[in-house]
Amino acid sequence: MRHLSIIPTLLVLLIPHTVMAMWKSQPRLQMDAASSASIETPIAGQAVQGSVVVKGRTGTEGFQSFEVDFSYKDDPTNTWFLIQEGTAPIQEGVLAVWDTTIITDGEYTLRLLVTLMDGAQVEVLVSDLRLRNYSPIETDTPSPTPFYVTLAPGIPAVPSTAEHTPTPTPTPYPMTPTPLPTNPAVITSSQMVLTLGKGAAFSIGLLALLGAYLGVRSIVHKNR
Repeated sequence: MRHLSIIPTLLVLLIPHTVMAMWKSQPRLQMDAASSASIETPIAGQAVQGSVVVKGRTGTEGFQSFEVDFSYKDDPTNTWFLIQEGTAPIQEGVLAVWDTTIITDGEYTLRLLVTLMDGAQVEVLVSDLRLRNYSPIETDTPSPTPFYVTLAPGIPAVPSTAEHTPTPTPTPYPMTPTPLPTNPAVITSSQMVLTLGKGAAFSIGLLALLGAYLGVRSIVHKNR
C-alpha cells in the first residue's frame, strides 16, 4: 500500500514536465513541417528574362503567410524588393510571376519567405540568377560529340571524335594587265622631229621668196 500511495505523487511531478517538453517541441515540429517550402524554378545560376514564373511550395503545417522577393547580388544593405505575397498555402504551384523588364540586367537573388503561426520564419534562397533582357546570354562552348565506329567483326566499337575535313582555300593567281591599243592621237618623237623639219624648211623657203620679191622690186624702182 505504501508503494501505491507514491504513484499520485510521481504523476504530479512527471505530467508538468511532459507537457512542458511537448509545448517546447511544438515550434520545432512546425519548423520541420514548414521546411518543405522550396522554389523549384528558376534554379540557381540560370539566365532569365521577361516574365519569370516562380514555381514551388510553401508548406502547410503552421503556415501563416508567404512572400517572394528579389535582391541585388552581394547587396551590403540586404534590401529585398517584394514580388508577390499571400496568405494561402501553395503546394506545387505558381508562387509569383516576376516581371524583370523593369529592372536592369545583372546578378540577382530570389527569396521565398514563409512566416509560421508562432512567428518563426523559413527562408528559401535561389542565388546567382543572371538577368539578361538587354544583354546577350552567355553560352558555353559545346564540346565535340563522340560517335562510335565498328572497326571489324569481333572488335568492340571505340569512341571517336568527328573530324571535319578542312575546306581548301583557292590559290589566287597573279593578274596580268592587258595592254591598251595605241592611241592614234599620240605623236611619236620621230614624227615630231619630221614635223619641225618641215616647218623650218617652209619658213626658210618663205623667207627666200620674200627676199627675192624685195630684190626684184628694188631693181624695178632703180630702172625708173
